[in-house]
Amino acid sequence: MSEQYVLSSSEIAAMAEVRRAHPLNPRSVRRGRSLGDATGLTQIGAHLVRVEPGRETTVYHYHEDEEELVYMLEGRARLEIGEETVEVGAVDFVGFPVSGPAHLMTNVSDRDLVYLMIGERRRRDVTLYPRLGQRMIKEDGLRRMEELAEGC
Repeated sequence: MSEQYVLSSSEIAAMAEVRRAHPLNPRSVRRGRSLGDATGLTQIGAHLVRVEPGRETTVYHYHEDEEELVYMLEGRARLEIGEETVEVGAVDFVGFPVSGPAHLMTNVSDRDLVYLMIGERRRRDVTLYPRLGQRMIKEDGLRRMEELAEGC
């Protein structure tokens, strides 16, 4: 077999972390390891993510075409989901269905927040950023930003 289907904990620990900062949110910086890429997954993404204290995971958003989930491993986060704010921590699970509600996590602990993030990899997806009045359309690997129409 040319592809690796099993990653041991030591192999995961040895993987280089990739730093990602969201271009629409300077407070959003996360470091991750793509477990899905390392095992040849093409239909779903699976990432082990680490977020430093005080940092946010992304921009308040939701997807029109893709589902995603987060399984918390270490630390605590403030989860803004729709109009609610709740605290989540180790062994909590959060599922984000297609078309909302919008969500954002912030590391509120004094240590790194670590979670497993899994999401679909569809050919097309629209990500809405309701607080910014923008959306990103991803299609066939290309991305473009658009302003949201009034009332969206």
